[in-house]
Amino acid sequence: MSTNGPQLTSLVSEVVPPLTYAAHKGQAGRIGIMGGSLEYTGAPYFCAMTALRIGADLAHIFCHRDAAVPLKSYSPELIVHPLLDANDPMSEIDEWLPRLHALVLGPGLGRRPQTFATLGHVIEAAKDRQLLLIIDADALFYLNENYDTLQGYSNAILTPNKVEFARLYRAVLKGDMKAEHVTPDHVQQVAKKLGVTIACKGNVDIIASGDIVITCEIPGSPRRCGGQGDVLSGAAAILLYWAFGTATASKEKPAYTPTVVAAWGACALTRRASGLAFTQRGRGALTTDMLQFISQAFTSLFVSKTK
Repeated sequence: MSTNGPQLTSLVSEVVPPLTYAAHKGQAGRIGIMGGSLEYTGAPYFCAMTALRIGADLAHIFCHRDAAVPLKSYSPELIVHPLLDANDPMSEIDEWLPRLHALVLGPGLGRRPQTFATLGHVIEAAKDRQLLLIIDADALFYLNENYDTLQGYSNAILTPNKVEFARLYRAVLKGDMKAEHVTPDHVQQVAKKLGVTIACKGNVDIIASGDIVITCEIPGSPRRCGGQGDVLSGAAAILLYWAFGTATASKEKPAYTPTVVAAWGACALTRRASGLAFTQRGRGALTTDMLQFISQAFTSLFVSKTK
C-alpha cells in the first residue's frame, strides 16, 4: 500500500489543463449532477460549485422539480433541469448525456422508487456512452441491491464514507462488516469484485482499484458537517475528465489509472479546503465556508506557477 503524497500530488498537477485564451466554453469540462430533491438541495449545489471553482466550465443539475427554485437561487452559474419527477425523464436526460464529460450520481437524490428506477436507466445509458461516473450518497444506497449494474465498469469511482462502505461490503461480499472495522484490504476486495475504483472516506481516505491501494492523509479538519462528501464528488468529476484526457494523449503507460489519480486528488483537495475553512471558522466551520477556499486549496496543491 502506497502513501506517496508528493508523487500523487505531482501526478494530479500534470492533468490540470493550462489556461489559454484559445480555449472555448465547455472545453475545460461539462459536468452533470443527478441529484437534488425536496429535502436536499445543498448537496448538488456543493458538488457543482466545487467542480466550477476547480475549473470546469459548465455544471448541469438534473433534479426534482421541488429542488429547482432553491438551486437556481443559490447561484446563477448552475444550469438546472427539473426532470426527475417528470412522466418520462429519460427522454430529456438522453438528449443531454452526449454533451457531458462526466456525471455525478447521488448528491441529494433521495430514495423514492421512481427516482431509483430512473437512476438505473441513467446508469445504463451512461455506460453505453462510456461516460465517466462518480457514484455517491443515495446512488450508493441504490447499489446495495443493484451493484451488478456497475460490475466491470472501470470508468466509475465510488465515494462512500465508512458507513456507506460497510453496507456495500455486506451487499457485495455477503459478509459481516461494521464501519469501525473497515480496512484497506476490505476496500480493495470490493473494488476488485466490482471492477471499479473506490475512494472510502474517513480519518484516512483509502483509494483502491484492482491491485492498487493508496491512502490520502493530507491534513484536514476535525469538523464532520454535512456536505463535505459532495465537495469531494464534484472534485472527482472534473479531475477524472482531465485525467482521462491526459492519459489518452500520452504515449506512456501512467503510473496510476485516471480513476485513481482523480480519486486521490479529490480526497486531497477536500481535506485541504476543510482545513483552511476550519482555520478561519473553527468549530463553526461549514461546507459553505469550504467553498470559499476551493480555489486556494486547489492552487496550493496542484497548480504550478507556469499554469
